[in-house]
Amino acid sequence: MITTFSCQAAQSDDPTEKILLPPTDPNAEVMEILGYKLVYVNGACPRTYRVYTDDSMIGVIFQHITHWSNAVDKIRYAEPIDAAVGLDQFLKVAGKSKAF
Repeated sequence: MITTFSCQAAQSDDPTEKILLPPTDPNAEVMEILGYKLVYVNGACPRTYRVYTDDSMIGVIFQHITHWSNAVDKIRYAEPIDAAVGLDQFLKVAGKSKAF
């Protein structure tokens, strides 16, 4: 589900705020979707999330106002799960192409 938010949203004024919280931290903003955990990092337009499978970070995805993206392809995804799966599949294919 894409939620709308203002690009004018205020960033935190607390310079000591942790932005690299692990998905297990109770203060982390975590979305769990079908085998992936998305942990909010920073930003408002786009919002940046780290993507985890199990306990391993596989990359980042971005929530724009109208879509999600993963920075490894030029596809605009409607749902965060699609951007995470696209990122995961890209990394699996890239890993296999290096192991010849």
